[in-house]
Amino acid sequence: MRLTRRINDWLETHWVTPAYAGWVLLGLTLFFLLAASNTLAGWLYVLSGLGLALLAIATLLPPRTLQGITIERQTLYPVNAGNTLRLGLTFHNTTTSEKSLLQVQDQIPSELGTFLDTADSKERLGLERAATIATIPALGTQTWSYGVETRHRGIYHWQSIHLRTAAPLGLFWCRRQRLVKAKAIVYPIVLNLTQCPLIDQVGQEQSQQTHHLQMSHEGVTRSLRPYRWGDPMRLVHWRSSARHNELRIRELEVSTGGQGLIIGLDSAADWHPDDFEQAVIAAASLYTYAERQMPIQLWTAGTGLCQGTQRVLEILAQVQPQEEHQHPLPNVPIIWLSQHADRLSQLPLRSRVISWSRSETTALQRPLSDCVIQANQPLQPQLESPLSQK
Repeated sequence: MRLTRRINDWLETHWVTPAYAGWVLLGLTLFFLLAASNTLAGWLYVLSGLGLALLAIATLLPPRTLQGITIERQTLYPVNAGNTLRLGLTFHNTTTSEKSLLQVQDQIPSELGTFLDTADSKERLGLERAATIATIPALGTQTWSYGVETRHRGIYHWQSIHLRTAAPLGLFWCRRQRLVKAKAIVYPIVLNLTQCPLIDQVGQEQSQQTHHLQMSHEGVTRSLRPYRWGDPMRLVHWRSSARHNELRIRELEVSTGGQGLIIGLDSAADWHPDDFEQAVIAAASLYTYAERQMPIQLWTAGTGLCQGTQRVLEILAQVQPQEEHQHPLPNVPIIWLSQHADRLSQLPLRSRVISWSRSETTALQRPLSDCVIQANQPLQPQLESPLSQK
């Protein structure tokens, strides 16, 4: 059975393969030909000749139908996991004859999600179901829009599109492959946090530190320079001016504040798959929540520090556990997301830890963590609950 299927598949992609009606016509033609050779009846020869001519024509027309069709893929915009990814293909008929009765199958990765009939339809077609295009006008275009209900974050690449037809007689199937590159980005789920006491507390501490730093540097002279027209006289350093016999102006120390917040994902460690997915969702949600209040960056072992919502979500879309440790930890306090306690000693002072607890694994001890996430409970309420309840 597998050998027969492979032979049929090879014939369909390189030449043609008979449809059910084609097999019936081929059998009748052979029957008439054998009967004519035994009876020498002329009308049987005529029928067998007509059948052979019809079969010959039917093998030539489907490949010609697929010629002259070019495909252009519409722009793919990133979506979050669980949402519908909208896709579209534009078919251009470069010939002067109309193309009709085409089956189209976009070979998307199975991990991406499930086909929907259209971008707004909820009818699931599955990965092997092909859409049908009735006609493409001569020298015209036809657009096929559809959707994919995404299941998992990631960056997906594919390029294969199958065109299949048995037109116009329906006796033989012909399938050809078109290469049209595609790149789909599925961001992780971002929780709409109404509050996060851990982020709020860190933000308050940084604000106080920045205020104290500005107060401590207020009025401190950084250097002296010659007087320039328009400088305020209150900044004149009279003792140095008398020594150099020219006016000297004090340049005061300016504080630029803190470096903002850093969220670190322990992507170099080994994780339980479900816990790592929750950690990625938590990192994306905390970043989105914190960027409304303060400067924030994300750190992973593979990419190091990065910032910007689109850039961060794209990195979180493709990050995987046990990736190569290419960048050292920043030497500033961070919010550390991990499942292992062996690297806590390497964290800078005043860092905060969010850990994942699972009964079958060795979890971080509660006193070492500011927030312990229970894997069998919803993530959002645990991130929003007060620290005293964790």
